[in-house]
Amino acid sequence: MVARKNLKKKFALISVYNKNKLSYLCSNLIKNNYGIISTGSTGKKIRSLGFKCIDVSKITKFKEILDGRIKTLNPLIYASLLYIRGNKKHKKQFLSLKIPEISIVVVNLYPFQKYTKGYKSDQVIEMIDIGGPSLLRAASKNFEFITPIVSTEDYSRLIKNINKNNGETDIIFRKMMAYKVFKEVSNYDKNISKWLNEITK
Repeated sequence: MVARKNLKKKFALISVYNKNKLSYLCSNLIKNNYGIISTGSTGKKIRSLGFKCIDVSKITKFKEILDGRIKTLNPLIYASLLYIRGNKKHKKQFLSLKIPEISIVVVNLYPFQKYTKGYKSDQVIEMIDIGGPSLLRAASKNFEFITPIVSTEDYSRLIKNINKNNGETDIIFRKMMAYKVFKEVSNYDKNISKWLNEITK
């Protein structure tokens, strides 16, 4: 477990398939006093770019298993994403966990649609993202306090909003990003159900 006295005030959880623009994102988050939490391959990429980050497994005390199928599906991560900051009971329970308070979640999904053409079924199945949509949905449900980012196109918008609001994001931006998340995840699931329907014919 990470000792709370060593924690920064704000943290961003980054777990992305598309690793473009990571240098821009990380450098600007760090400038605004955000610590970075990440998963396996994303963490390696972030470190290779010269930035520090905390592995999710260090927080959860649970290493990635099943070839990376299980990385972020852990109650400690979701406690940070879902607790209501103004609720005294929630805050007391959260503080007892001694884990970082995540304010931003940056996740882009496995490219499922791309793999439905020209790839074998077992390869397509591995592109059904489980952890990504779960993180995004949790962050978006708690948009009052959490900023969810699902597209690399929104990195610059995120940083502009943070710079505009003294290191935080505003509620209008968070609502906008939550809307975008649920729309994208909905389309993602529709593509999966469409593919499954086609292969059963």
